[in-house]
Amino acid sequence: MSDAAPDRTLLDGLRRHLAARGGPIELIETHISWVLLAGDDAYKLKKPVRMGFLDFTGAAARQRFCEEELRLNRRLAPALYLDVLPVRGTPGAPQIGGRGPVLDHVLHMRRFPPGSLLSERLAAGTLQDVEIDRLADRIAAFHDAAPVAAPEGPWGTPEAVLAATRGVLGRLADEEPVPAALAEWFDTERFRLAPQWRQRLRSGRIREGHGDLHLANALCLPDGEVTAFDCLEFDPALRWIDVIDDAAFMMMDLLAHGRQDLAWRFMNGWLDATGDHAGLGVLRGYLVHRALVRALVARLRHAPAAPGADDYLALAQRLTRPDTPRLLLTHGLSGSGKSHAAARLAGTVGAVRLRSDVERKRLFGLAARERSEDRVPGGVYGPCATARTYDQLLQAARTALQAGWNVIVDAAFLRRCERDRFHALALDLRVPFALLDCQAPLPVLRERVAARLRRGDDASEADLAVLEAQRDFDEPLAEDELRVALTLRTDRPWDPESLARRWPAR
Repeated sequence: MSDAAPDRTLLDGLRRHLAARGGPIELIETHISWVLLAGDDAYKLKKPVRMGFLDFTGAAARQRFCEEELRLNRRLAPALYLDVLPVRGTPGAPQIGGRGPVLDHVLHMRRFPPGSLLSERLAAGTLQDVEIDRLADRIAAFHDAAPVAAPEGPWGTPEAVLAATRGVLGRLADEEPVPAALAEWFDTERFRLAPQWRQRLRSGRIREGHGDLHLANALCLPDGEVTAFDCLEFDPALRWIDVIDDAAFMMMDLLAHGRQDLAWRFMNGWLDATGDHAGLGVLRGYLVHRALVRALVARLRHAPAAPGADDYLALAQRLTRPDTPRLLLTHGLSGSGKSHAAARLAGTVGAVRLRSDVERKRLFGLAARERSEDRVPGGVYGPCATARTYDQLLQAARTALQAGWNVIVDAAFLRRCERDRFHALALDLRVPFALLDCQAPLPVLRERVAARLRRGDDASEADLAVLEAQRDFDEPLAEDELRVALTLRTDRPWDPESLARRWPAR
């Protein structure tokens, strides 16, 4: 293989070679690569550059990183990442494949249609809730299958996390003044977070993830799948990270683009799929870090904020100053619209949503939408399972509230004793407490429950028999509870913004 570095001569030769096959050739250039778009294909040629975080100056290194990029990205987008191919011939007359001395290598990819990127869909106003749900499920499954870092290895240690953050702060300070409060916040938080970082490493939550999971690196494929691509291949330290750090990048980018609703929809979907509520304690630090990373990238590229996007540095500062968290419980029979209301309210105010239907399934090793009929003799709605479910919800709520996040617990809460345990938690943590009393006429409840079972697309398996049983042991809200309750008739039009304003902050 030639050690000569690729230059514009080789690039122009490749353009002519591909054009000879027919059709126009488009060029996309980044600071580390050239990408040639030819019909349904894309060919990435790495530039011979050396930077603080990579070295592509050698031909062997460029080949190795092409192969690594292929390996890493086929985990998430196998339909897009096809092969690594040799470039042969001469710089003035190269060809992909064929015969002759090997000049370099290109990564061969399948080209995706314009407008596929989530960044493009968000800008066009076409990004849908269901696409965010699919992405959350895809990333959660990806994290579940990813290799786990060894506890004694270099990745995910408190020292590694602190070094990464301080490195970003230092490089950002070289570009512009950085508020001293940001560095001070990290210096204070590290004492609180270090034990949690160690526990995350011991519990296997440091894995080989994506590393650069923002809106421009996720897309909707023609078959409806939503996934990510362009994983970081050049520095393992950037991808061997906490899984909730990986997911936090997407959440942060949605927040920066003013879509708190989609940001929390993504994170709550990821939490439902993974059950990793313990990660909520370290989530804020990772969100701030990711905002600083994007702020640094924007400064290095001398790029203004994207249309509709906030300044990432300003977002980082806001994330370090959370309001007092609040706790809200839903109350209502099956079919009363609790889950729908909780999801919309969580997106409006920015809140962790904890679903009893999802956590109940998790107790039995079931995925949220997996049916239990053949897996759990006697079903999942027995008294013991219900008690264990509420125990799990209580622990997750405590973790989230202590980390400064608003919490909505989406459960029936038909018994006063169940509600009292969570009220006691709010009193213990000195956070505002409220109830969302969801109501609808009985015929509406029955129709909703029956329709949900027919669709089979929800975590709840409550049927008409469960609904009738609930009516027998439902304990209506007492007078003292009604004073902190928001009543919502879900059989009538309602507005989540108006409901959010009714949720007391004190």
